Amino acid sequence: MAAATTFSIIPSPATSRLTLRRRSIRCLSSPAPTPPATVLSQDDLKKLSAVKAVEYVKSGMVLGLGTGSTAAFVVSEISDLLSSGKLSDVIGVPTSKRTFEQAKSLGIPLSTLDEHPRLDLAIDGADEVDPYLNLVKGRGGALLREKMVEAASDKFIVVVDETKLVTGLGGSGLAMPVEVVQFCWQYNLTRLQELFKEEGCEAKLRLDPDGKPYVTDNSNYIVDLYFKTPIVDANAAGKEISALEGVVEHGLFLDMAAAVIIAGKEGINIKTK
Repeated sequence: MAAATTFSIIPSPATSRLTLRRRSIRCLSSPAPTPPATVLSQDDLKKLSAVKAVEYVKSGMVLGLGTGSTAAFVVSEISDLLSSGKLSDVIGVPTSKRTFEQAKSLGIPLSTLDEHPRLDLAIDGADEVDPYLNLVKGRGGALLREKMVEAASDKFIVVVDETKLVTGLGGSGLAMPVEVVQFCWQYNLTRLQELFKEEGCEAKLRLDPDGKPYVTDNSNYIVDLYFKTPIVDANAAGKEISALEGVVEHGLFLDMAAAVIIAGKEGINIKTK
């Protein structure tokens, strides 16, 4: 009786039964599973940008080799291309002892600015990149040698992942390093903080993992400046920092980058001036 009552209220034309059957199929079947999207790690992004940057390298070049995690991928890629014969007669000028050791272990011929005062190309990472391709560098502790080598290069290529992009330098809230002599470092730390007190800047001496003052490859200390808001005039700030006696170099790399290669979730983006 129940079954007859149920069928008696369903229209009898075949089209109606077909419609009912199709609806049942849609309800019972599940959509095909979507493959999970590949999530690239920050190291993956760094390697992508490094590989792209090495495309600028040609046989016979003298190269400035940067310092840091992204630059390490660049050095490794150059070594692979030399080993495979795709590159030849390349000479590297390292920006730190760490890069020197890596490049030497990988068999890359090395030199110095004394022997090669003009370089064809330098490739390095950056801690911050603003819309005008100005940079903050030196959180790895090699800002002086990096600036010397990169200023001596005909072209400076920067490799970063998209997390390094800022609207204004100092905007990440992370360190903007200043290398100072060890003599009376506290005096200079105080002067640096006073210089930017209106910006709410905090100056801290960089320490190593043992809690002792971090010492650069040039036997200097680093005072890290932490800005609460982006630096309004980076050029003026750089000049004021450099004017302080005992300051060796600062981490504002202004008007130096010819191109910035940015690796992001959507792929590689290249910005040039």
